[in-house]
Amino acid sequence: MPEFKYAKGRIMESLAYITKEIDEFESEYKLKTWQNYAADTKLQKLIDRTIENILTAVIEVSGAILTEKNISAESYPDVMRKVGDCFGFNKDESESLAKFAVQRNRLAHRYLNFRWQVVRFYMENREVLKKLINSIYKYEKDKED
Repeated sequence: MPEFKYAKGRIMESLAYITKEIDEFESEYKLKTWQNYAADTKLQKLIDRTIENILTAVIEVSGAILTEKNISAESYPDVMRKVGDCFGFNKDESESLAKFAVQRNRLAHRYLNFRWQVVRFYMENREVLKKLINSIYKYEKDKED
């Protein structure tokens, strides 16, 4: 496998971006209901795009960490499952992370029938995503020491 190095500091920059997007979701959208979402196409786009941005960046960072550890993955769900395993997540948590990759694809490919399901999945499972982000942050800080 060829040597791969993510640009120094890039993971931390990505984590800062992810955190900013999560904070936006928490302050602006987490209390929105299906009725709010269904009635406002602009709100739909904002919520969808915020979640898609979070998930895409998390998948990218997770893939970089696996590459750094010389761990291969077959798909985005596999990336997320394996990065959860790397950080000692239990089986259910790792499977939730893998499902985030599927949800991200639904948003990225504009599967209209599933968009609210993705939003609901994100709202119900975002704590495991936050746990992963904290684990990655700690991993990166430990590398600096």
